[in-house]
Amino acid sequence: MYAIVEIAGQQFKVAKDQKVFVNRLAGEEGDDVSFDKVLLTGDGDNITLGAPAIEGALVGAKISRHLKGDKVIVFKKKRRKGYKKKNGHRQSLTEIVIGDISLKGGKKAAPKAEKKEEAKVEAPKAKKAKASSKGDDLKKIEGAGPKAAEALVAAGIDTFAKVAKTSPEKLSEVLTEASSRLSHIVTDTWPKQAALAAEGKWDELKELQDNLDGGIEK
Repeated sequence: MYAIVEIAGQQFKVAKDQKVFVNRLAGEEGDDVSFDKVLLTGDGDNITLGAPAIEGALVGAKISRHLKGDKVIVFKKKRRKGYKKKNGHRQSLTEIVIGDISLKGGKKAAPKAEKKEEAKVEAPKAKKAKASSKGDDLKKIEGAGPKAAEALVAAGIDTFAKVAKTSPEKLSEVLTEASSRLSHIVTDTWPKQAALAAEGKWDELKELQDNLDGGIEK
């Protein structure tokens, strides 16, 4: 039996005992995780399609390890401007081992509804925080654009102090849940940058950011 499931903003075709590398997930090595965005399952000639996801379907897995992918070279050049820039990037990944694929798991159906209700309750709070302008300008964190800053504020992480106390894995999880287009952003240096900003150490922050590109150390 196989399934096509969405994990951390990407779609994968998986089967039992298969090892899959996905964008960094929150959790420790050995933790059990499950995914309910199952788009399709197949068992021989029996194929079940979702609209878009199959209600009650669940893919279980276990976190094997956290790692970084192969280095990707990013080279930028502007003709006749004398501008060249070369950087390297290693994506933060998590290796998981697929466990059971269930069509009638149903364990995440109820929490999913609760999350929607919680979102309705929490959304006004986020708007109030934005309207009151009590939060910090998170765009001052190198690598955090307007969309990423909005996602953090919507999740209640609206100050430098809160970012500093949040792990990079949790920040990545928040961005991925907000939009799959934000799942590629590397947040490894965000807590350190935010800590300096929260303490008002702007000179040290600038010195650190001079050695960063997209939040990644050069």
